Amino acid sequence: MKSKTFAAFCLALTTALPAAAQSYDRVVQAEVLPGWRMENGHHMAALRITLNPGWKTYWRAPGDAGIPPRFDWAGSSNLEDLQITWPVPKVFDQNGMRSIGYEQELILPVEIEPRRNGKDVKFRATLDIGVCRDICVPQQIKVSARLPEDTSKRDPRIAAALAERPLSEKEGRVSKATCRLSPTQDGLKIEARIQMPSAGGAEIAVIETDNPEVWVAEANTSRQGNTLLASTEMMHVNGQPFMIDRSGIRFTILGSKQAVDIQGCTSG
Repeated sequence: MKSKTFAAFCLALTTALPAAAQSYDRVVQAEVLPGWRMENGHHMAALRITLNPGWKTYWRAPGDAGIPPRFDWAGSSNLEDLQITWPVPKVFDQNGMRSIGYEQELILPVEIEPRRNGKDVKFRATLDIGVCRDICVPQQIKVSARLPEDTSKRDPRIAAALAERPLSEKEGRVSKATCRLSPTQDGLKIEARIQMPSAGGAEIAVIETDNPEVWVAEANTSRQGNTLLASTEMMHVNGQPFMIDRSGIRFTILGSKQAVDIQGCTSG
């Protein structure tokens, strides 16, 4: 039988849909910040999302009470690949459940690798995001912009958002990350041990996998000296059996002083 938090997560997604028929089409706006062409030939741009007072939107791992964002780049041209840099999010308490995201404004840097160097990029994006105040509603926004190849002036707004990313393992002084996986009735349990200094205050560990069809519950987090302990359960959204590659597990440690991004764990 699936956990209560997983059932609540599914309920939040389904009950949010009817609200979209109401007048919530002006609570969030989005635009492309064109950015600049980098020395390596890539183009640094950003999506700027602004929200009305009291509204928030969600991080890539939104928590049990959030709606996961989805992006589609169809219709873009001269785009080979891209990477998103997520600034450190905030943790919210929403009706007794945790959600993770942003309020007021989110500038989301997007580093684009052009297919043909020295040419403009026609950038199109469809954003399917959740926004919440008293209720949560899904929103779809379409934006587009031409990203000229001859622009080198850095946008300070994008530069500031890049600087707000979580620390790397090296920067966060992570010396070791191990994890133990064991089967449960509905999926897998993960128990992680991460050797790192405290990120400050009551730390929260967010655990993700590289499989978008695997749902990961909120982790229980505690400390034993210089070791952070985090444990939770994973389930397939369709109830199917699944495998987990430890190298594809991602930990984000959110503390009052800093956040740390950790890629992969070894058996332990």
